[in-house]
Amino acid sequence: MRKRYVAEKVRDTFKAFKARYGAPRITQELVEAGIPCSTNYIAGIMHRDHIRARSGKGFRYSRPVKSRINVSANLLKRCFQVDRPNRRWTSDITYIWARDRWLYLAVVMDLYSRRIVGWAQDSQMTELLTQRALKMALGQRESRPGLIVHSDRGVQYHAQCYQDMLLANHCRPSMSRQANCWDNAAMESFFIRLKVELVYAMNFESISQAKS
Repeated sequence: MRKRYVAEKVRDTFKAFKARYGAPRITQELVEAGIPCSTNYIAGIMHRDHIRARSGKGFRYSRPVKSRINVSANLLKRCFQVDRPNRRWTSDITYIWARDRWLYLAVVMDLYSRRIVGWAQDSQMTELLTQRALKMALGQRESRPGLIVHSDRGVQYHAQCYQDMLLANHCRPSMSRQANCWDNAAMESFFIRLKVELVYAMNFESISQAKS
């Protein structure tokens, strides 16, 4: 009787969160609702009933940029744990499909709290996109000289205006090694969760809807 009741609550929770949650997070929701259970118990119910959360899609990399102008060394060196805010930031761009075109989202993350401190959106992936995201981050935070700002080697990041903005604010530019996603793993992880929990669950009818 109890197992049937819990299974029903699992299905309700899974549906309420639009297939975003797996066993650990559904367990947390049920425990907070006053239904004692373990992750293994919930995982068994989900396996039996063929309930499976959506997973991220594989990331496909484009050809490496051949230009070596303004390409920085990898100062971050996969050191994603930070003991103070505004010591290491990481940045990247992702794509969001909105009806018949792409919306481009550039973000800046503070690795201390994994908080997004700057972002910008546009229907074109220009150099201005990354500059706007960085400008927001610098405007919201009191950065000190020596702040590492990491990115990949995309043309938007080794553009002269972007690099000038970093240097003017006494930041140290850092870039992933060529075609190496693990060098920016924290940002990749954020984009996967963003898409699994929000983007893949929606069919955006317009750029304005996706932006909101």
